[in-house]
Amino acid sequence: MVDDSSEDAALMQAAFKEAKARCALKAVASGNEAMLYLQGKTPYSSRKQHPFPRLVLLDIQMPGKDGFAVLQWIRQRPEEWHRLPVLMLTTSHDYREIKRAYDLGANSFLVKPTGFEELVKLVDDTLSYWLSHNRGIAQAS
Repeated sequence: MVDDSSEDAALMQAAFKEAKARCALKAVASGNEAMLYLQGKTPYSSRKQHPFPRLVLLDIQMPGKDGFAVLQWIRQRPEEWHRLPVLMLTTSHDYREIKRAYDLGANSFLVKPTGFEELVKLVDDTLSYWLSHNRGIAQAS
């Protein structure tokens, strides 16, 4: 998860726990941190502690490199990164932002719910689809 809001990150951690997610949520607070994490650079150089993600939840509105810049950067990386599912998770309902996200290669655009129960359902549905039902390239081999 890439989100500059520590409150949103804490809510997402609680939602993962409530949804009984069978995966760990790793959160970073900026686009720059996300880039370091994905590259396995310090302080994220241990892939045992900081494994390469199976999917990315990416906020749009962040200081410095915003979600669009991070998404574009991910899609410009080596071939295997092109298949990394990137889900925009934001408060925006703006059609232009939705269109831009898909144009840059987002796999999904999710609007953050306002209530905790709705967030738990979103987490449960999203993880169920992307990590259980959807067949990624790594699972096909």
